[in-house]
Amino acid sequence: MTSISFDSYYRPLGHLTKDERDRVNFDHPDSLDDALLVDHLRELRAGRSVLQPVYDFSTHSRLPDPVPLSPNPVVLVDGILLLAFPALVQTLDLSLFIHAPEDTRLSRRIARDTAERGRSRESVLRQFAETVAPMHERFVEPSASHASRRVAWGVDLDAEVVKLVAELRVRIG
Repeated sequence: MTSISFDSYYRPLGHLTKDERDRVNFDHPDSLDDALLVDHLRELRAGRSVLQPVYDFSTHSRLPDPVPLSPNPVVLVDGILLLAFPALVQTLDLSLFIHAPEDTRLSRRIARDTAERGRSRESVLRQFAETVAPMHERFVEPSASHASRRVAWGVDLDAEVVKLVAELRVRIG
């Protein structure tokens, strides 16, 4: 299996000043390079390897050494805004949307951003109120309608994975 994170496809902003980067809404679909991800998914489907960018969240730029990804019958792509892009939806054979309550989304973001991205709890809370929650309502939640399967938070995700694997086996042959 090949695994891709949509977080690797944020647009590089190293050309902007720190103040300008701090004002970018990273929760808006415009912050992601969906065209590059679509191109990579098509290349992988055609049996060709791709070079996935590596995004540095501290500088909001791409690192110089991308990660090679090999084609595989199963390519797993994760990202909260995936289904907000029609061209991406068209490249996916199956998609799963997990409805998580706001308090869960907030606690997970605090844990991730303080541990992995060096941010303060206060900055995460501010960003959540100013951009994350509004963009979730505007783009993420409506995109659930494009999912092959929708599940509520708290369901047995292992059982859902078993169902998806069975469906993939039928599709792949």
